[in-house]
Amino acid sequence: MPAPATDRRRAAVLGSPIAHSLSPVLHRAAYAELGLADWTYDRFDVDETALPGFFEGLGPEWAGLSLTMPLKRAVIPLLDSVSETAASVDAVNTVVLTADGRRTGDNTDIPGIVAALREHGVEKVESAAILGAGATASSALAALARICTGEIAVYVRSAARAAEMRGWAQRLGVDVRLADWADAAEALRAPLVVATTPAGATDALAAAVPERPTTLFDVLYDPWPTALAARWSAHGGAVVSGLDLLLHQAVLQVEQMTGRTPAPLAAMRKAGEHALADR
Repeated sequence: MPAPATDRRRAAVLGSPIAHSLSPVLHRAAYAELGLADWTYDRFDVDETALPGFFEGLGPEWAGLSLTMPLKRAVIPLLDSVSETAASVDAVNTVVLTADGRRTGDNTDIPGIVAALREHGVEKVESAAILGAGATASSALAALARICTGEIAVYVRSAARAAEMRGWAQRLGVDVRLADWADAAEALRAPLVVATTPAGATDALAAAVPERPTTLFDVLYDPWPTALAARWSAHGGAVVSGLDLLLHQAVLQVEQMTGRTPAPLAAMRKAGEHALADR
């Protein structure tokens, strides 16, 4: 368990680059709503080389860390334990620093994806499609392993990416069909489409959105909406955004770091939406 929430405590998000991160906005909103006036949450630009030194400088006032790229795998050797969820994809985005000095790692992206979909009424699907095969795709695959009862099609640009996703599928015990990115328009007919690609990568697919689309989960949130999400919504399809994912994974982080449940999702969402509107 984390140290008592009444103590003066610190938390932060680490990564490189990190200036764009909304995590401070979300966590600070949670602290304010929970009455944790003595808690602070900052951001630090830290890469793989600097990470061990940063950990060495952590004092007893530290309650937890959020990690983004490129640190999710690099942090694992620095931890005392890693949850089964994080181990399943070799990626830690949450570190809880306990009162006895232990460093425990978890991955809240995976249950965060599941929770974001559930909030939009998606609890089970017969099949799904993933656009892309980068770092986020493995977490998406692990999340779909929990809710998809059939085949998951993954559309990739290279043989190397296809091999990586095939390896994750075998490790997670998921039925995956690898497909070429040139055929990515076919993905849009799936009951659930998860877009994990960088900004602009799916813009050309917007013209291929079917007349009656189902559910799109686009992990981007800035800029928003993406061309694909805008066309999807215009055609009456349900859209889950990257902000939904960011919120739900942050809710779990707040709960783990502070020991307070439930975390104030509504207050965190409001703060995140206001911050994005100001950009």
